Amino acid sequence: MIDLEYMTVKTAAKQWSMSQKRVLELCAGDRIEGLARVENLWLIPKDAPKPAVKKASRRGKSAVQEDAARPFVKWAGGKGQLLDCLRERYPAGLGTGITKYCEPFVGGGAVLFDVLSRFPVREVYISDVNVELINAYNAVKGSVEPLTALLEDMQAAYLALDGEGRKEYYYEKRNQFNALKTAGDGGQNLEKAALFLFLNRTCFNGLYRVNRKGCFNVPIGSYKNPAICDRQNLLRISRILERVRIACGDYRASLDFLDASTFVYLDPPYRPLSTSSSFTAYTEDGFDDQSQRELADFFRQADQRGAKLILSNSDPKNTDENDNFFDDLYAQYRIHRIYAVRAINSNTASRGRIRELLITNF
Repeated sequence: MIDLEYMTVKTAAKQWSMSQKRVLELCAGDRIEGLARVENLWLIPKDAPKPAVKKASRRGKSAVQEDAARPFVKWAGGKGQLLDCLRERYPAGLGTGITKYCEPFVGGGAVLFDVLSRFPVREVYISDVNVELINAYNAVKGSVEPLTALLEDMQAAYLALDGEGRKEYYYEKRNQFNALKTAGDGGQNLEKAALFLFLNRTCFNGLYRVNRKGCFNVPIGSYKNPAICDRQNLLRISRILERVRIACGDYRASLDFLDASTFVYLDPPYRPLSTSSSFTAYTEDGFDDQSQRELADFFRQADQRGAKLILSNSDPKNTDENDNFFDDLYAQYRIHRIYAVRAINSNTASRGRIRELLITNF
């Protein structure tokens, strides 16, 4: 039974004249005084003051602009919901004394586009080991017009079909993508990028998963009207990427780019909380505990170069309070525990707000 001194998210939303979604975001960002949690239930003190809502500045640096670029792919572990928490921890001097940005596990790029939409950094390096993802970034950067033309054709064809027709079209495109992927023909990179983006917008939960043969095997999703081609956003991203160095490869290759004027955001495949919750197979290679230890070594090397670092990962203490894996691994740094939504889980009942880690060296 809920203590009478607390109120629910629904009550708080009504009392503060805001949406329940916004109250949940404030809870996840630990922005409410006296906030408590019992299992999956947020408890908000009845006398808690309404959290201040940041207003957009006239210069547009302290809030996301309406025309700011947004991630063009759905990606497991995307950081859109955690941007408020991350923004509060961006290093001081970003855009002035800190003029370089590096994101070696770029994924969907939510933090990348947030930083580049807000701060005038001069040099940018991004990378990922997922060949098809990086191919899509390069296509948006260098061939956005023919890419959007292909996507618009697919969108028109797909949306005009009924349920069975869409299913047939989807699996035809999936087979086509896997054939190009297997062939490895560089001359087909634009078509492959368009197919990759089409599948990303229409597959189940926007997952990217491959089987042991390296073939994409995610089934079709159940979206009624998926936005397969957001032309204006792709054009904005293409302009932003003009000043970005895009690499396909291991995060360690970025080390030479780092110095005391660099902000680095590291968002590796998360350490799974259970054997059934691992989504590290977004490439043909996994990311086990030894990989996490090697990443910690990289973190220390980057720290020694003077770079300002933020690293995200799961919190093992969600399932085992005695699991000190990351607490021991990053004992010399600052470990922040924040709340996030488990966005991808086959069991709907298991989707909820859990703790994640943000580890910083400043």
